[in-house]
Amino acid sequence: MAPVIIVLIVLVVLVFIALIKTIQVIPQASAAIVERFGRYTRTLNAGLNIVVPFIDTIRNRIDLREQVVPFPPQPVITQDNLVVNIDTVIYYQVTDARAATYEVASYIQAIEQLTVTTLRNIIGGMDLERTLTSREEINAALRGVLDEATGKWGIRVNRVELKAIEPPTSIQDSMEKQMRADRDKRAAILQAEGVRQSEILRAEGEKQSQILRAEGEAKAAALRAEGEAQAVRTVFEAIHAGDPDQKLLSYQYLQMLPKIAEGDANKLWIVPSEIGDALKGLSGAMGNFGNLGGNSGGGGNGATVPPQNDGRNNPAERREKPRID
Repeated sequence: MAPVIIVLIVLVVLVFIALIKTIQVIPQASAAIVERFGRYTRTLNAGLNIVVPFIDTIRNRIDLREQVVPFPPQPVITQDNLVVNIDTVIYYQVTDARAATYEVASYIQAIEQLTVTTLRNIIGGMDLERTLTSREEINAALRGVLDEATGKWGIRVNRVELKAIEPPTSIQDSMEKQMRADRDKRAAILQAEGVRQSEILRAEGEKQSQILRAEGEAKAAALRAEGEAQAVRTVFEAIHAGDPDQKLLSYQYLQMLPKIAEGDANKLWIVPSEIGDALKGLSGAMGNFGNLGGNSGGGGNGATVPPQNDGRNNPAERREKPRID
């Protein structure tokens, strides 16, 4: 009985192993390559798959999702003979599991080497300044070459990114100095433009202020002249309306003489020729005033004052005495 039991156990184990090898579960976004006696038979897709045990074998399981592979920095020589280190990142996706398995031994290594050689060809035709400012151009050229070369491997390159471009240390120092000088230059230009604009605005403001001030002074002078003219007309009309005699005018003329001599700077002042007539008129007025005073006081210089009419028989014209201020 013991040999029979052992044989049965062996058969059960073989059947269990055969079932395991027969049923293959492939995860989503994955594929498996099946070979029969070492020859490609088919590609297993996601889900439950049945294979012939001990005849069909799973050669390779491939992830069909998009992959991201960063490559280490690679030294590249530019057109102006400067060595720069460039880091690249590749985004690719396997579209044909069979081609990725049988067309290339290691597609990751193949993509890396192809990226390095293509990058050297592209950067070799550019100088350093263009290399630093043309990342989009480099990415597009690199992606075009990689996509064309990896198409037969069943791989699609979706994106290529330059992660970093590092020039030599001496070049970095020179670039920093140049950038600092450019910033200082732009700052000086902006400051000069600001000062220029400020001066222009200040000049415009002063010009407008002077114009307004001149217009105000002109209007004020016109109003002042108009007021003085009106005052002169009013005085002139008042004088003519009052009908002053020669004696009053002579007295007012003499009152204005001290005002003419006022001021410390007046070393010489001229007496008008009309002063004689004014004095004559004033002396006549003073004489009459003295006669009137002597008559009323009862004394005098002996001058005879003609009698005046009492106003009953022959009324005389009544005159006012001149006021002496």
